[in-house]
Amino acid sequence: HVQRVESGGGLVQPGGSLRLSCVAPGVSGGRYCVAWLRQASGKEREVVASISDLNEKIYLESVEGRFTISKEDTKNTLYLQLSSLKPEDTAMYYCGGTRAWYCPLSPSGFDVWGQGTQVTVS
Repeated sequence: HVQRVESGGGLVQPGGSLRLSCVAPGVSGGRYCVAWLRQASGKEREVVASISDLNEKIYLESVEGRFTISKEDTKNTLYLQLSSLKPEDTAMYYCGGTRAWYCPLSPSGFDVWGQGTQVTVS
């Protein structure tokens, strides 16, 4: 079985920072896109940030300039650096991926891998 794990969430004050990690063995190879998604209570899931195999990045407008997505191919690990956090960033954060020539904008375009990691800004 392939184990995919998100970690790094927690409780942080507004303005604080967190770094999320996602270990996804076997995600690399060929054209692909990996992403961080989030779902706040009572709201629909959204794609926070995505990164392609060619390191092309797309950010949700509300996190542009505050969040940074990166990946370490040798470790099959995806990261999300969250800075200047706001209460509205509170959500369960998930990692996911898809094999595609481009990164989907819709969360339905991704396979969500793990159980998520909770980020609470308060």
